[in-house]
Amino acid sequence: MTHIVVLGAGIGGMSAAYELRGTLGAGVDITVIGEGDNFSFTPSNPWVAVGWRKPSEVQIQVPPRLAKHRIAFEGAGADKVEPDANRVLLRDGRYIDYDYLVIATGPRLAFDEIPGLGPEGGYTQSICTTGHAATGWDAYQEFLKAPGPIVVGAAAGASCFGPAYEFAMILDKDLRKRKLRDKVPITYVSPEPYVGHMGLGGVGDSKGLMESEFRQRHIQWIVNAKITEVRDGEMDVAEIGEDGQPKKTHTLPFKYSMVLPAFTGVDAVRQGEGLCNPRGFILIDKHQRNPAYKNIYSIGVCVAIPPVEATLVPTGAPKTGFMIESMVTAVAKNIEAELKGEAGSAEATWNAICLADMGDTGAAFVALPQIPPRNVTWAKVGKWVHLAKIAFEKYFMMKIKSGNTEPIYEKYVLKLLGIVRTR
Repeated sequence: MTHIVVLGAGIGGMSAAYELRGTLGAGVDITVIGEGDNFSFTPSNPWVAVGWRKPSEVQIQVPPRLAKHRIAFEGAGADKVEPDANRVLLRDGRYIDYDYLVIATGPRLAFDEIPGLGPEGGYTQSICTTGHAATGWDAYQEFLKAPGPIVVGAAAGASCFGPAYEFAMILDKDLRKRKLRDKVPITYVSPEPYVGHMGLGGVGDSKGLMESEFRQRHIQWIVNAKITEVRDGEMDVAEIGEDGQPKKTHTLPFKYSMVLPAFTGVDAVRQGEGLCNPRGFILIDKHQRNPAYKNIYSIGVCVAIPPVEATLVPTGAPKTGFMIESMVTAVAKNIEAELKGEAGSAEATWNAICLADMGDTGAAFVALPQIPPRNVTWAKVGKWVHLAKIAFEKYFMMKIKSGNTEPIYEKYVLKLLGIVRTR
């Protein structure tokens, strides 16, 4: 029987496992390889880091959920993908053979690229994982006892800016609620060429929209910024000029800081000529298939996508939920076609739809397609976005618990935004 291995048990990996089962039926074996037994709903991590959610509220035990759909699970984690041998070496020394491999690992968090960055041996917090967000909540509680300056932002090469914007404004809301906002200067630091760029070259009037929100909330910003070093309570930042050289330097004091790192591919996939680019991201064609290994597909943050445009400080293109969902569907359809002896022709839409929470309101960004020129570009702010993100969290958690393969973004978010997508 054909054996499909899904490497990764996050939003992309779990969605892929369920959709593969729903598309292919009982005639294939499916195994998911994860890091531990928990699925975490990553978009809720900013709320975890300020105590608005507990980790247990955004996590689900994976093995029993998958078992209901006859999907096997290995929680030991992958040590190495061996594409020439069609197998994955687990960290406990066992091998898992596959006929098809779907890589959905997410990224390696490259804190090591900046001295002092990150929660493990560094001085800044992270919301990239639920474990990091929980550590961030512990640090935030200590901060509240003696508040002071906050620095929030992203490192050079980062590609997921939405959570940084969210977290800056969620902190603003939480501190106002605690009547401490007047004691806390907040600065947003980013490699983006302007506020609202988000690695997308802007969406609609996202520049004016986000600058306005920051001004209303008294959040200062530094863009074209490269963080060079972090020490206990201090961050060195260089503003880069048109000649590529620092035009101004800053030493920012902070009592609390959250910085999103650059991403690379995980160590386990850096095997095999032609599997990855130099940063470790999986190379794919327009059908999500690796050009060198035709039985390997990839989805989500771990795929190689070029930046939308060149920027003075490197920025990457984000992989949003809608994009990941469309990748999952394309992979399931293409593997189905191959099992029938046909050529897979399905392509992901790669549209960008983002619901960014701002604590008491929110911003919605739509870019169809994500890479310009676009058919639709649209950005709006309103309390309805905050409520929509809460609803989306609850619905997606229900989807993972139930094994539902419904395309959530396509069915609900696009309808919510009043956009009709032609199939």
